[in-house]
Amino acid sequence: HPGELTMLLWVPQALLALLLPTLLAQGEAEHWRPLQAQNSSRPALLRLSDHLMANYEKGVRPVRDWRKPTTVAIDVIIYAILSVDEKNQVLTTYIWYRQYWTDEFLQWNPEDFDNITKLSVPTDNIWVPDILINEFVDVGKSPSIPYVYVGHHGEVQNYKPLQVMTACSLDIYNFPFDVQNCSLTFTSWLHTIQDINISLWRLPEKVKLDKTVFMNQGEWELLGVLTQFREFSLEDSSHYAEMKFYVVIRRRPLFYAVSLLLPSIFLMLMDIVGFYLPPDSGERVSFKITLLLGYSVFLIIVSDTLPATAIGTPLIGVYFVVCMALLVVSLAETIFIVRLVHKQDLQQPVPAWLRHLVLERVAHLLCLGEQPASQRPLVTSPATKTDDCTDVGNHCSHLGDPWDLEKTPRGRDSPPPAPREASLAVRGLLQELASIRRFLEKREERREVAREWLRVGSVLDRLLFRLYLVAVLAYSVTLVALWSVWQYS
Repeated sequence: HPGELTMLLWVPQALLALLLPTLLAQGEAEHWRPLQAQNSSRPALLRLSDHLMANYEKGVRPVRDWRKPTTVAIDVIIYAILSVDEKNQVLTTYIWYRQYWTDEFLQWNPEDFDNITKLSVPTDNIWVPDILINEFVDVGKSPSIPYVYVGHHGEVQNYKPLQVMTACSLDIYNFPFDVQNCSLTFTSWLHTIQDINISLWRLPEKVKLDKTVFMNQGEWELLGVLTQFREFSLEDSSHYAEMKFYVVIRRRPLFYAVSLLLPSIFLMLMDIVGFYLPPDSGERVSFKITLLLGYSVFLIIVSDTLPATAIGTPLIGVYFVVCMALLVVSLAETIFIVRLVHKQDLQQPVPAWLRHLVLERVAHLLCLGEQPASQRPLVTSPATKTDDCTDVGNHCSHLGDPWDLEKTPRGRDSPPPAPREASLAVRGLLQELASIRRFLEKREERREVAREWLRVGSVLDRLLFRLYLVAVLAYSVTLVALWSVWQYS
């Protein structure tokens, strides 16, 4: 029958269809049995590495859902402050930088690979976020770390030390008591916040107070590291995430105080002490000139130590300039006083108004006591009789003409008259004595004028010295106040 014949023909085909999968499974089992034996003999690390890198694409962001952003947690630990270049406004630091993110394509079951939970893989073989520092100005000499750690849940830990040369707006006004605040801004150079988001690995309080690895033996002292997250946009549709680390450092001023401030203070003190030299002595002028010359040499020596920028001048530079100006004022005051008390042959007497103003008013104001008034001897007029010898000898009051001696009536017992030559000699002697007297009176008058000018100069010197001292003290207090306010602000 045709129907029975057809059924007989389909029975072998059905049996063959049922037996064929079994035969194929047995063949495959026999084929893979040596391969499994070979794989079981390989190290687990190699098997895990091959398993992870078999179908991995490092050019693709490692997420299964492209709408989900990759969150990168970062951390910064300051290791050392290498240099601070005030002229070029560059800060060089050495930091320990850490990154952490989740790679969804690098996951495995530890039980299948000898309970391995962490694996180090080459950095060049996996996807790495393009997070850079915006303030970079030069590539430092950082060691290359070619590996990262990958956990079995896909967490990737990228640790590396960095020598960072960054631009920083350095404020040197308060040098050498300055505090600098420089920022390190980490952000993705290309990816928006929809692709890469940035977060802080540790708490901000722990980052701020972490000084465990900081080398604290240099010129700069680390005060703290402040953190701030910010989302910004360059265009209306593009938003980026950034994390700022503010490195706050303070300069140690001891070296600069010893090498810059103390020598200047000592020279200024010696200038003040120089006012106690007598004003009529020429040594004061030479002493002040020597101090001014020494201060000029000191400024030439320390000029390379002072920081120089095009946008400002440190306060200590203004301090040096003002100290130089005070030394010049002190020298000018000394020259004025020395010129005032200098003895001259034709020196004019002190004017009455100046004597009243200086020796009475100013002396009373300075609590110097009442200055002795000048009582100059009367000048002998040319019409004074040369025969007035009262102060020379008491035995003679008037001498007349020698001829009068002969006309003088003599008594009975009177001696004979003196010869004419003797009377002429006595008259000449009296004239010489009168000339000597006039010379001594004029010399005493000049000396009294010089003494009076010396008293005026001494009072003015005291006045100018006290004004100079007040100016120096006021300037010092102002400078210390400015440094203190700027330091604690």
